[in-house]
Amino acid sequence: MQNSGGAQESGAGRPGPDAAIVLSDADRERLRYKAGRGLLRALAAQAAMGLAAGVISWLVAGVEAGASALIGAGAYFIPNALFAMRLLMGLLSSRQASPFTFFMGELVKLGSAVLLLALAAYLGQGWLVWPALLFGLVCVLKGYVLLLAFRRLP
Repeated sequence: MQNSGGAQESGAGRPGPDAAIVLSDADRERLRYKAGRGLLRALAAQAAMGLAAGVISWLVAGVEAGASALIGAGAYFIPNALFAMRLLMGLLSSRQASPFTFFMGELVKLGSAVLLLALAAYLGQGWLVWPALLFGLVCVLKGYVLLLAFRRLP
């Protein structure tokens, strides 16, 4: 069934899959709040996982391993936190979000993480414990598992 405006309707007056979703200002504000809270939760979970990796590595293999795990965790957490803060600032502004801006930010985040890992490898040649560094990196990358465990995914 098609109405005079060209949009398809499915059933008794319900909009079809091509119909635009109209949100009230209160709905938009609620979505912004939930998105911001979800970003902050994800960052907190990643920070907790990175710190846990550092402590576990330190207890198992010593100070150098603990520092290596923290370096690995920080190599991803720091660019990710900066990108999340950029996204939060975008949520607070009234401008329309751009997929291009998002993907460019993601590219910069990943490139920064690779550069930080390369810098760590270069500066820590004599003492860096690679398994611990990778453990810290993987723990931060899988920080959402902590949110899953506590059923706190947005």
